Amino acid sequence: MKNWVVIKLNQQIVKAANFKSISISVLFLFIVLFCRNPLLAQDSLHLVPDSSYKWSLQDCFDYARKNNIQLQTLAKDVDINHQNLLQAKASLLPDLSASTTQNFTNSKNANPVVGGFQTQANFASNYGVNSSVILYQGGYLKNNIQSQQLYVQAANLNVQQAWNDLTIQITQAYLNILLSKESIVALQNVIQTSQAQYKNGQILYNAGSIAKNALVQLEATLATDQYNLVIAQNQLRQNTLTLKQILELPSNYDFQIQEQQNIAVPQEATDLQTVQDSALQNRPEVKIGQNAVQQADVQLKQSYTSGLPTVSAGASLASGYSDNQSNKYINQLNNNFYQRLGITVGIPIFNNRLTKTNVEKSKIEIDQSKLSLKNTKLVLSQQVEQAYINLVNAKAQYQAAQVQLNANEENYRIANEQLKLGAVNMVDFLVQKNQYIQAQQSLIQAKYNVILNHGIYEFYMGRPITL
Repeated sequence: MKNWVVIKLNQQIVKAANFKSISISVLFLFIVLFCRNPLLAQDSLHLVPDSSYKWSLQDCFDYARKNNIQLQTLAKDVDINHQNLLQAKASLLPDLSASTTQNFTNSKNANPVVGGFQTQANFASNYGVNSSVILYQGGYLKNNIQSQQLYVQAANLNVQQAWNDLTIQITQAYLNILLSKESIVALQNVIQTSQAQYKNGQILYNAGSIAKNALVQLEATLATDQYNLVIAQNQLRQNTLTLKQILELPSNYDFQIQEQQNIAVPQEATDLQTVQDSALQNRPEVKIGQNAVQQADVQLKQSYTSGLPTVSAGASLASGYSDNQSNKYINQLNNNFYQRLGITVGIPIFNNRLTKTNVEKSKIEIDQSKLSLKNTKLVLSQQVEQAYINLVNAKAQYQAAQVQLNANEENYRIANEQLKLGAVNMVDFLVQKNQYIQAQQSLIQAKYNVILNHGIYEFYMGRPITL
């Protein structure tokens, strides 16, 4: 028997050890998955990822959608309008209320037997239950529900419109950072070349092949290139700060984006008419205008109802008790119990032109909302067309910048070889170098200009912006 107890105890220990091992394994797996993607791991808590994390453009979108204060404020407007909708639906149902009154009265009454006054105390109770429901109000309750539904839709559309604007801002800021980074790399390469040229110039000067002023010009050119690099680095910090502010990140957070290698320049774009048609059908600003027209129509229907009869039904149950009576409490409640059921019809006869005024004002609001919708569509069509023109111009500038860079790169290469041999005028060499640097920076600028304008143009089509 003792051995059996020992065996059972050992089995329990083994089971506990196995369970503990499994628990540790599961915990370890969770930690690995948690640390593998710090941004994903902390999304549920809406926390800022570790400063070592490299943000992609999609990471910026995801974080902003969850944490942007303006979006959160507009989302609260959706919640408020949803509560108003629930209340409007509940207005179709009967209400119900209960009341109770407990009275204690102390008074002096004349004594008819012995004369004088006597003190008399009295206790009474009243109980009641009341309910009422509107049976007909000219369709006001039904129209009110429809109106509140439109307000909920409008609130959601406001969130969507704000998100579209925020998406463009994030994209512009993110691309500006990439542009600054690429410009810095190009300038660093220029500085390396300038340092080599300056060293070669020292050799030529020592050999008597070039004059002192030529060497000084090479030194000044190197200093200028280094100064341009400092400016580019400051611009990178400013662009990074801009994106941090858009994302509403803490000021002490070390924000870094992912390194992008060989970002492809988009070639094909959707035709203008297709993008315009899609934008006019799907963009939230157009739907907001259409929603406003529908709201004005419903408001007109509600204005008519103020001149129509209202039919409501009501019911009540009541009873009471008083200690002045000889009957007991339960018997009094039964004897005093009464029930009431009634229907009330309210017919407006004259309301100082209130109904007529509201109707006419609603008609004017319908016309105004239709004109606003027409203007919104016109402005949106113009914006899409402008985005298309910007894209076409950006592509043309990019192609021209490529040709310009190729030509200036070759001229600069030749001038650099001539400089090594001391066979070029220093002024001519510096002109060629400056033209090469300008062409290089122009190509980088044109590249990201195409990427940005292509993303904005296709965004009107409803396509997400990606790199």
